[in-house]
Amino acid sequence: MSEETKVKYEKPIPLKTLDNTPYWDAADRHELALQKCNTCNAYNHPPGPSCASCGSVDVIWENQGSVIQGKVYSYVVSYRPFLPGFQNDIPLVIAVVELDHLPEVKIIGNILNGNAENVTIGSAVNMVWEDVTEDRAVPQWVLA
Repeated sequence: MSEETKVKYEKPIPLKTLDNTPYWDAADRHELALQKCNTCNAYNHPPGPSCASCGSVDVIWENQGSVIQGKVYSYVVSYRPFLPGFQNDIPLVIAVVELDHLPEVKIIGNILNGNAENVTIGSAVNMVWEDVTEDRAVPQWVLA
């Protein structure tokens, strides 16, 4: 009798931690949740144990829904797979995206099927969630 292990998703899967579990739980539901400081009202992304602006530990989570739009704030094109599993995605467009409804929040992600020639600073993008396992989804971007 042989045992076969099938691994469909080869890329690193982000781990849930005490600080980011609400973010990933929302991503698994194909929603965006952002950590917000109750003291100074700043959004903290990536989330942490306290506010990155004022240091307060009085932070809450706000659901932003599932329709998330933004603009490319900055990007790089990777022609080398720096992590396992990305070898078939080269060239890979990695973007910092400014959210349309919260321009102070910038979220890093890959622009799926993003042809480097089609991406510019200010390109409109929509957030999509890539289901990488049965119980994990990763937010990504596609050109609008």
